[in-house]
Amino acid sequence: MAVDLLLGLQWGDEGKGKIVDVLTSNYNIIARFQGGPNAGHTLVFNGKKHVLHTIPSGIFHDDATNLVGNGVVIDPVIFKGELDKLEVQDVDYRKSLMISRKAHIILPTHRLLDAASEASKGKSKIGSTLKGIGPTYMDKTGRNGIRVGDLELSDWKERYRNLADKHEKMIAFYGVDIEYNLKELEDEFFNAIETLKSLKFIDSEEYIYQAQKSGRTILAEGAQGSLLDIDFGTYPFVTSSNTTAAGACTGLGVAPNQIGEVFGIFKAYTTRVGSGPFPTELFDEDGATMAKVGHEFGATTGRPRRCGWLDLVALKYACQVNGVTQLMMMKADVLSGFKTLKVCTQYKYKGETISHLPYNIEEENVEPIYSNFSGWKEDLTSMSDASELPKALNDYIAFLEKELEIPITIVSVGPDRKQTIFKKQLV
Repeated sequence: MAVDLLLGLQWGDEGKGKIVDVLTSNYNIIARFQGGPNAGHTLVFNGKKHVLHTIPSGIFHDDATNLVGNGVVIDPVIFKGELDKLEVQDVDYRKSLMISRKAHIILPTHRLLDAASEASKGKSKIGSTLKGIGPTYMDKTGRNGIRVGDLELSDWKERYRNLADKHEKMIAFYGVDIEYNLKELEDEFFNAIETLKSLKFIDSEEYIYQAQKSGRTILAEGAQGSLLDIDFGTYPFVTSSNTTAAGACTGLGVAPNQIGEVFGIFKAYTTRVGSGPFPTELFDEDGATMAKVGHEFGATTGRPRRCGWLDLVALKYACQVNGVTQLMMMKADVLSGFKTLKVCTQYKYKGETISHLPYNIEEENVEPIYSNFSGWKEDLTSMSDASELPKALNDYIAFLEKELEIPITIVSVGPDRKQTIFKKQLV
């Protein structure tokens, strides 16, 4: 069986957690393939809101196996916090949750390094979530990292001590005032490690391979968004992993020819958290309305999200680099009440009109060119069938499908899993 893939097409926060939750009943295995606790996947059902950072979004389904893949970096303390919340909700995660031995571990000193590095940049900071993600991936590529499988070795604490000592020297090198009590941080860390060790560690690439051979269905769940990809995002204002479709291959050990459907998630407008270029960003009442109605605050950091019109140039780019086969549009309900909607269809780039994403989209180089569309007044949140959607929204969707040459199969009209309209049959 091919592995289907679900990922975000913008700067993250597209609503991936909700759609994974909605689709999980179609799959035996949900597998996270990259990122770490800088992700915030929000699920709403039965009147309750749930936020996951590292654990796959299929965890609330009894019949699904949830795998944290080798491409993920794990903070044991945050992970334990997620498990504690699941315990309160009577989720039997020990039965359904597994971790790749090749996944890397975030140490307390990784978080401190992250803070020191960001502080040293001053006004040039990139907007890190300060979760230690970047330093952990740096140790991974530098061949210094500690992996989950190392916890099964007799000398793993010695390995930890050597790496933590090295980190403290690096923190001092930055020359910034970072106050911390490593002893307290380590007590919490080692306590969380014991919880982590109570879970099932597996050789995940072999597990995935055997699952495919036996006909089990697999959905790979991405974190962040395509425009935050370390290679193809708006560098340097990006995350430290490959958030695009290729990341699923390296993050799970799946061969490229084994990828099936690629589900691309995008908002009906655009948001971004933290620093970095954002050509369609709004600073007016329309932007403020999007933020207020859409409750645009980061699920991980709580930081307000910057809001703007849909950027079709960037969206086309993301669809191309990911090979998207189906699109899923989120937060259509947030746009209800706007008299006129705008979509950026081209850029004026250094005096030239272009339709592709250029190397640099900083404000001084790029001016968005917009097309206008009629808005709709109807409240979408109680709608449950595609036949109920207003004509103006259907026209908006039809335009996007024509431009992107990809069907929009799901339209989300609210945060709850029930507020999901299947516009077309999923392949």
